[in-house]
Amino acid sequence: MTALATEPLTRSRIASPYRLSFAHLLRSEWIKILSVRSTWWSLGVAAALSVAISMMVAGASASFGSSYPAVSVILSPTQFTMLVAGILGAIVITGEYSTGMIRSTLTAEPRRGAVVLAKAVVVSVLMAVVTAIIYAIAIAATAPLVSEGIDWSEPSQSIAPLAYGVMSMVAFTLIGLGFGFIVRNGAGAIAATVGVLFVLPIVFSLFSMAGEGWRWIVDLSEYLPMNAASTLAAPGAEDVLPAVLTLVGWAVIPLAFGWGVLRTRDA
Repeated sequence: MTALATEPLTRSRIASPYRLSFAHLLRSEWIKILSVRSTWWSLGVAAALSVAISMMVAGASASFGSSYPAVSVILSPTQFTMLVAGILGAIVITGEYSTGMIRSTLTAEPRRGAVVLAKAVVVSVLMAVVTAIIYAIAIAATAPLVSEGIDWSEPSQSIAPLAYGVMSMVAFTLIGLGFGFIVRNGAGAIAATVGVLFVLPIVFSLFSMAGEGWRWIVDLSEYLPMNAASTLAAPGAEDVLPAVLTLVGWAVIPLAFGWGVLRTRDA
């Protein structure tokens, strides 16, 4: 018994005599994510950035007499708010590792896959709802500044880009969550997330100035999450399936690796 007591809390040692239902696990994750100030700060920063940048773009467009599409005004802050979304996803799990709460989570629910899935569902729903609310506020705030409002009668020019914008923000959040599970360190997970979302597109774009021999790198950049999101955000975009699959892949693959790490390493 003494020897067993000194062993690390691996998956076989933390199994509880009961298992939470998935509904109870979701409720637990909701309580955890909504009870920390970092969540509200992240969402508040995302909202402030999104509305402020949208209003600035709308104002600049009006002053120069530009016919910048109203839906593009709403989606233009994505290249900044994506970082907030990714960072939120990362700190949702790395905060548990830094405080040791992850051990309590895995004691109550030893099924590692269920824990990963519950966190992914909660952050996805939260980011989707908040992003939709932010878009609604931005639309109302920029309405007096744009010459032509959003034409809701054309889904490809209105609902579709906004829906893809919500999807993109969810994907960015899941990318951060996946890196959080993999790295288990706040600074490391944030660095990896920012690198993928912000740094890699800049690095790949530099090769556009190189010769044709490097053209394949520029073409490869289309499969980066930010570039895929930009494709989906364009009003009237066609052949969006590759961009959708790119975002889904970037969201799922880090989570799958994170699940593998959680299964094979001590908490």
